[in-house]
Amino acid sequence: MFAINPTDPAPIWRQIEEGVRRLIALGALQPGASVPSVRDLAKDLRVNPNTVARAYQRLTEGGVLSVKRGEGTFVADQPSQPKKAERSELDAAVDELEAAFPRVVREHRRKA
Repeated sequence: MFAINPTDPAPIWRQIEEGVRRLIALGALQPGASVPSVRDLAKDLRVNPNTVARAYQRLTEGGVLSVKRGEGTFVADQPSQPKKAERSELDAAVDELEAAFPRVVREHRRKA
């Protein structure tokens, strides 16, 4: 399915979440397709099942996955994509950070 990088600073649950999103975006997981159970994926990735459950919960809350009781977890019929407003908020945050960085460096140098 995908691999987890233990040296990556991103939490493992986020790596799982991004891995599932990537598989959906690449078409490897189609809408309506079942995804591995929490236990199976945890075993394959050699991680705690609670970590996989957290990633799946976030994906379900985000509209990417859907749970059918007694049947399993599936890719949503229309997996949600980041909303335009969310993307623009992210862009604005990046712009703010880029603008603030030189000021922070200057202040740090003054104090040193």
